[in-house]
Amino acid sequence: MKQRAITGLFFIIVMIGSNLLGSYVFSVFYLLLSLFCLLEFYKLVKQGGMQPERFTGALAGVTLFFFFAANCYFPAYKYIILLPILLSFIPIGELYKKSEAPFTNIGFTYLGLLMAVVPFMFFHAMAFTRGDGVFNFHVPLGFLIMLWSNDTGAYLVGSKFGRNKLFERHSPKKSWEGFIGGILICAFAAYILSNFYTEYNRFDWIIMSLIISNFGTMGDLVESMFKRSLNVKDSGGILPGHGGLLDRFDGLLMAAPIVYAYLYLISN
Repeated sequence: MKQRAITGLFFIIVMIGSNLLGSYVFSVFYLLLSLFCLLEFYKLVKQGGMQPERFTGALAGVTLFFFFAANCYFPAYKYIILLPILLSFIPIGELYKKSEAPFTNIGFTYLGLLMAVVPFMFFHAMAFTRGDGVFNFHVPLGFLIMLWSNDTGAYLVGSKFGRNKLFERHSPKKSWEGFIGGILICAFAAYILSNFYTEYNRFDWIIMSLIISNFGTMGDLVESMFKRSLNVKDSGGILPGHGGLLDRFDGLLMAAPIVYAYLYLISN
């Protein structure tokens, strides 16, 4: 428990620091984080007997994140033509491997990009939602605070009052009581944030909290389903007492793209 608490405190400090130290630190940090999550994904898949194109997939992931992150600073979409060329190397690489299931390997290579890189691209873009190239850490930091509030609320309420299983087949410990508790505490965190971060009104922050609570939980369940399909408990051991990086960021999987889509629509 002590090790878990120390790791958790260190993790929170690093995550908050990545938001407060300026746009370049923010961009580089989440580029590296998405890369590490992708490599962790490929490692898990390899344990399941598949052989994803790790090098080409990692190169495509870094390129994908870089182009979309660079576009937050200057018009970079004209260079995106390089991405399809790079992505085509993934199936081409399978031609030179002796594999019994080449398209399974190709599919998991692409799936890694979708699960480990794309969510962080949208999370990164939250800091530039106004479209004027100005970095603002309020939304991504607020997102993390609401995500942590939801997880904490769901754990505390579920541990105390949990009786009815939410999705026992994929996550036996989750309960409807915990799910509702997470929603309420996440919404309360959004209410507090709206008093300090006034770029968006209180209603918008509450909507963001509801998206995070619902789709963050769905992302958690999808990641649990993925691990169960590979018969592994944790995605990795890089965070002692907490598992792997994918375990810590499963809430971003679906929540980040949808929160960004909501912010983009109301900002434009």
